Amino acid sequence: MVALRGKEIDAFLARPDPARPIILLYGPDAGLVRERADALLSSAVDDPNDPFSLVRLDGDELSAEPSRLVDEAMTMPLFGGRRAIRIRAGSRSFASGVDTLAQTPLKDCRIVIEAGELRPESPLRKACERAKTAVAIGCYPDGERDLAKLIDDELRASNLRIAPDARAALTTLLGGDRQASRNELRKLALYAHGEGEISLDDVMAVVADASELKIDPIVDGAFAGKPELVESEFAKAVIAGTYPGMIISAAQRQAAWLHKSALAVAEGTAVSTLLDSGFPRLHFSRKGNVETALRNFNAARLVVIMDQLATAALEMRKQAALAAVIAQRALLSIAMNARRRG
Repeated sequence: MVALRGKEIDAFLARPDPARPIILLYGPDAGLVRERADALLSSAVDDPNDPFSLVRLDGDELSAEPSRLVDEAMTMPLFGGRRAIRIRAGSRSFASGVDTLAQTPLKDCRIVIEAGELRPESPLRKACERAKTAVAIGCYPDGERDLAKLIDDELRASNLRIAPDARAALTTLLGGDRQASRNELRKLALYAHGEGEISLDDVMAVVADASELKIDPIVDGAFAGKPELVESEFAKAVIAGTYPGMIISAAQRQAAWLHKSALAVAEGTAVSTLLDSGFPRLHFSRKGNVETALRNFNAARLVVIMDQLATAALEMRKQAALAAVIAQRALLSIAMNARRRG
């Protein structure tokens, strides 16, 4: 099974193995999936903007004719040189095309597949993990160590330092989406240009305004059974330019945390212990709603919620123009469901 983890991922991304040209990137952090895909494709072709060198395919369309994947991979660029294929996976499977491609000798062609969260039994994930010429890389929200490195790398590039209290606050405001975190850091660096050191005031003035502090009330309101709050805060977030996918991603992370916590409560762990532990540390203003959510949902119902959110995330990718409608409908459904405790 070729599923990379930890330092193996960094090593592969720094120097991709030419013997494994098929690369699956999947997971809840859509920004990290995109960032890694961009890097892999940029190093795979001479000009990523050349449509003859970099071919883009839709996974749902490919599912109707999986053999097209092999045809595209074997096609030589019009003017020679290296070739790459970028596939955005949807809800339909094209795993049979990957199986066939994995047995086909490829020359100077890299295939990068971008997907959302995939379960271990997913046909696409299984196809890539069992193939000797493929690799599967999970893309999950940054942990404390990853965030520390990201902050250091971005601020070092701008010749900036950061005060300890500012770093602590900044860490709690980042991490849900790699690209969003990187964009916020670059905005912060631009704001503090010439100062030498970033202060807590800088962080609160720049990052907090566009951080998950705007998303938390929506997600917490949904799981606490407050549809009116969800509706009002969702409208504010969308007007402010927050991408609905970020809200659904936050809801998915919260559902996963609540599920893990519900299991712990069932085994005897005190709710107060759960609220005061973990990373990132839960802000005191959220504890009431989160505690209510743990009373509203048991572990079994949260599994259903996680499936609903995964479906919503897929539908949003397939129907980008309706992303806000799909996201709001999913969150309001959770809020109404939360009123039926158990």
